[in-house]
Amino acid sequence: MNKKELLKNKATESAKKFNSEVRKATSTAIVAAFSFLIALTWKEVITEYVSKLVTLSQAQGKILSAGIITIICVTGILLTSRLLKVEE
Repeated sequence: MNKKELLKNKATESAKKFNSEVRKATSTAIVAAFSFLIALTWKEVITEYVSKLVTLSQAQGKILSAGIITIICVTGILLTSRLLKVEE
């Protein structure tokens, strides 16, 4: 192979790697957006449920809702991290 062909092959490999990274980043952004939407929806559901279930002050109800949401989210993060773990 001559120098021109080597450069062309290297450029092609770099372009493929770049495209792969762009797809990964785009996929991550889309999943994050959907996750955020889901989290907002569940926040409303949990907040309303807690306020109807418990006769606490508004501040106490919000603290309880935040605690429940935090537990759910941390559990989801841990499960996702284990399931999607990338081995290097």
